[in-house]
Amino acid sequence: MLRRLREDVRAMCDRDPAAKGCLEVVLCYPGVHAVWGHRIAHRLWTSGFTVFARVFSQLVRLLTGVEIHPGATIGRRVTIDHGMGVVIGETAEVGDDVHMYHGVTLGGDADEPVKRHPTIENGVEIGANATLLGDITVGENVAVGAGSVVTEDVDPGATVAGVPATRIDD
Repeated sequence: MLRRLREDVRAMCDRDPAAKGCLEVVLCYPGVHAVWGHRIAHRLWTSGFTVFARVFSQLVRLLTGVEIHPGATIGRRVTIDHGMGVVIGETAEVGDDVHMYHGVTLGGDADEPVKRHPTIENGVEIGANATLLGDITVGENVAVGAGSVVTEDVDPGATVAGVPATRIDD
């Protein structure tokens, strides 16, 4: 577990040129705190303590401004820069080495209890205030532009931007 915490801190230090050091990240980065809190809430959720998991996740939301449903799956070295306003829904799956900026939404588009949130594969960068909706897959190493609205699958390695998001690196 300590190794995972160190990975998270190192990942943020590597991705944020404003980070003055690891101690600053540990003490002052709400996106890191939100991911750590999610790990606890997710463990409660998967152990069947769903109400306690939801209450804990709401406490983390209150403290960090980041709402991650305890049912969501979050990979290793996921970083959320600035954090405020990020929402990650219950059936979202986020791979390893994903970097998100403030205001990102991984939202659902169905009223039934089915897979209704995005799957974000490894190495994806999601710009500020981007909205990704529905049971879509964003492939590895994709870049999503700030303010984009993504409602369809994105091929690995693509760069998408706009409303609706379209591939811009062709």
